[in-house]
Amino acid sequence: MLDSFATRDTLKVNGSTYQIASLAKLGQRFDLKHLPYSMKILLENLLRHEDGVNVTKKEIEAVAKWDPKAEPDTEIAFMPARVVLQDFTGVPCVVDLAAMRDAVVKLGGDANQINPLAPAELVIDHSVQVDVFGTPSAVEKNVEIEFERNHERYSFLRWGQKAFNNFKVVPPRTGIVHQVNLEHLARVVFTGKKDGADWAYPDTVFGTDSHTTMVNGLGVLGWGVGGIEAEAAMLGQPSSMLIPQVVGFKLSGKLPEGVTATDLVLTVTQMLRKLGVVGKFVEFFGDGLKHLPLADRATIGNMAPEYGATCGIFPIDQEALNYLHLSGRSDDQIALVKAYAQAQGLWHDENTPHAQFSVTLELNLADVKPSLAGPKRPQDRVLLEDVKRSYHDNLAALTANRKNGGEARAESRLAGEGGGTAVGHDASALAQGPHVSMNGHNFQLQDGAVVIAAITSCTNTSNPAVMLGAGLLAKKAAEKGLKAKPWVKTSLAPGSLVVTDYLEKTGLLKELEKVGFYLVGYGCTTCIGNSGPLPQEISKGIGEGDLAVASVLSGNRNFEGRVHPEVKMNYLASPPLVVAYALAGSLDVNLATDSLGTGSDGKPVYLKDVWPSNKEISDVIAGAVSPEMFKKNYADVFKGDSRWNAIPSPEGAVYKWADSTYIKNPPYFEGMTMETGKLEDIHGARVLGLFGDSITTDHISPAGSIKKDSPAGRFLMSKGVEPKDFNSYGSRRGNDDVMVRGTFANIRIKNLMLDGVEGGYTLYVPNGEQLSIYDAAMKYKADKTPLIVIAGKEYGTGSSRDWAAKGTLLLGVKAVIAESFERIHRSNLVGMGVLPLQFKEGENAKSLGLTGKETFEITGLTDGEAKEAKVVVKGDKGEKTFTVKVLLLTPKEREFFRHGGILQYVLRQLASKKAA
Repeated sequence: MLDSFATRDTLKVNGSTYQIASLAKLGQRFDLKHLPYSMKILLENLLRHEDGVNVTKKEIEAVAKWDPKAEPDTEIAFMPARVVLQDFTGVPCVVDLAAMRDAVVKLGGDANQINPLAPAELVIDHSVQVDVFGTPSAVEKNVEIEFERNHERYSFLRWGQKAFNNFKVVPPRTGIVHQVNLEHLARVVFTGKKDGADWAYPDTVFGTDSHTTMVNGLGVLGWGVGGIEAEAAMLGQPSSMLIPQVVGFKLSGKLPEGVTATDLVLTVTQMLRKLGVVGKFVEFFGDGLKHLPLADRATIGNMAPEYGATCGIFPIDQEALNYLHLSGRSDDQIALVKAYAQAQGLWHDENTPHAQFSVTLELNLADVKPSLAGPKRPQDRVLLEDVKRSYHDNLAALTANRKNGGEARAESRLAGEGGGTAVGHDASALAQGPHVSMNGHNFQLQDGAVVIAAITSCTNTSNPAVMLGAGLLAKKAAEKGLKAKPWVKTSLAPGSLVVTDYLEKTGLLKELEKVGFYLVGYGCTTCIGNSGPLPQEISKGIGEGDLAVASVLSGNRNFEGRVHPEVKMNYLASPPLVVAYALAGSLDVNLATDSLGTGSDGKPVYLKDVWPSNKEISDVIAGAVSPEMFKKNYADVFKGDSRWNAIPSPEGAVYKWADSTYIKNPPYFEGMTMETGKLEDIHGARVLGLFGDSITTDHISPAGSIKKDSPAGRFLMSKGVEPKDFNSYGSRRGNDDVMVRGTFANIRIKNLMLDGVEGGYTLYVPNGEQLSIYDAAMKYKADKTPLIVIAGKEYGTGSSRDWAAKGTLLLGVKAVIAESFERIHRSNLVGMGVLPLQFKEGENAKSLGLTGKETFEITGLTDGEAKEAKVVVKGDKGEKTFTVKVLLLTPKEREFFRHGGILQYVLRQLASKKAA
């Protein structure tokens, strides 16, 4: 370790002495007082890792002299203290590590060279599905089904837990990864040995889930990365990044009565999306912080991917220490956090110097109003009073091609059950809804019916205020005789066992059950697409009427086709509003003025009648949430229950691959040698897909259900897997045969090469045949035809889904040309050896007249350092040429690309060390 600026110092806390890379000492040479909090974290990271190769004196100076207004152009290397994984993305990570052990042996290395060097913790939270609901036994039945479905995956993870050093697994039925991270795994200040000395340094983290940023609320700098980048970090490789701009977000005032943290974060998301913060850090400051509990801060940090930022961070202050105490952290750890933060200038109070930012936004918390977001993007905020209008505004497009012709109906309400719910419809716009009989209830199903109401997702289930608020609302509604409408699939999926504890302690779990919300499991359920099947009668009714039905969920994602394939409109809302919409049963109601239904006394019940006051909520929190709850529930967090410990797992350093439709040795290292490749021009390429704006990683690599007639479904059936056992795409990410067939297979994706066709289809240009994207790609592969993808703005928004890049590669795609890319997906493409190219400002497929039927030549790449490439397009109307930007942003990324990807680069580095 080099120390060019002589910053090495000691910190004594509670009788222990730690080495630190002192920002105070560096501050004697540079003015660091006005550096944003997040930049100080980056600076400390560079000081501690200075080696003259990956981190040099020049890079440290660049951050110390950071210019807030400068466009990012200086590369630095960042080394997170740890890596956190969830199982959908974590299983393919461990599969890749297992495959790397095989490959490094073939290259002359040692299998035990492949081990996480940074601590890696995987939380199994994405596999539980809402198969059973509305009954006290739902949670047990769902976990039973979960273990049965995922037996092979869990056996593989148990092998990994034994085979790899520095790798731990949090078993199922514990909680959502980000909530477990916030409540237990986060250290805030890390300690560890280096060169025989004890060091203290900031807890920084990479996570294989976009919402890793939730822990930013606790002052921990970290963000979501693709599995490929996470694997590289685990193997000790620094992550290359440009010194970012930092957006300051000033909060003032206090949230008004009746407004939740969910309403706040939806407002923040809309504001930051409008500004444009992709690739930037966002840092929150201002007097409003003193009125913002840690759980609210974590809610805002959580949704950084939705507003597009790399992170959304808060500083360490007294509120952070209060939360560490509340969540059961030790007194010694809390003392270390405070002493370290104060010594390093990372502590925030009223005397903290004002930081300089690249640009500043401001929000008075008093101006926030109750809101939802939808029907298909989290940044599309809608005031509660405008939801009915939003529903109608979107209905026409969703029902334009209705199978039954859209016959008008005379009824003006969801008729039958519901006690006279005032949910008037525009009769001219809606089809006659089918009559449904289910569980002793008779009703007519209509457009706008809320068929899923889910309290789910890390965004809100970590927040006692909104969870207990939902319980109090349920209590008041139950007292008035209301319950969820019979067509609503209700679910309660807490983010940790602690939530159940305080709901039970207050008696509010029983109140939620009274209105229909029973515990269904612990994990990322509806928000990730694990909403499970709708009741058969409801599903049949939706199909018969070709209805545009809805979900309301307390999640962070509502992209098309994500929540449930039969549900066309999805609105994000706070947990109390989720309960309210379950009671109303429809989006065709203005909850600000219309009733939720008729009470047992025959009188209408309005939202204001059951909404709990802020004081009611705070009083319940004060008496319900305690450090003992956290200590008890996290005492044996890695141990697991009897089901987990009964799963057999293979032995040995090298995994014994079996014939499995879940776990398979991937093809990335087939035929690999020690010879490095180079950037090559692309000749005679065809377009596999021509897409518009906002194509998400859900569109590219869906996580939800697998259709029987899809390429993936047909493949599974050919292997003897029955449709009832398909599980989900997310659960099958350890098998490339399934996942490559699921790439671009979202049921709502639209390839503009085809006229209005939805789903994963394309035009096989040589003969004009419409095929599935997978089948067309395989035909092109047989012809040795390279492929490209063309897209609009914000390509790859959404989850940090490495399979969106892996599947793209395995389909034979050499390059993606888009108007703009989301940060993580661009990085993932580079990490897999797929070239991201960007149209010049003002140009796109439409302006250039591209149809997708042309052939493409992309040249100028062989230079290796070129910032631009020339594209020559040949089609029926002749030839045209345009220039694109080459989005290999740093020398390190170019090096990764020449190796064929990050993993190949790491393998060659390790194998060469062994050979030497």
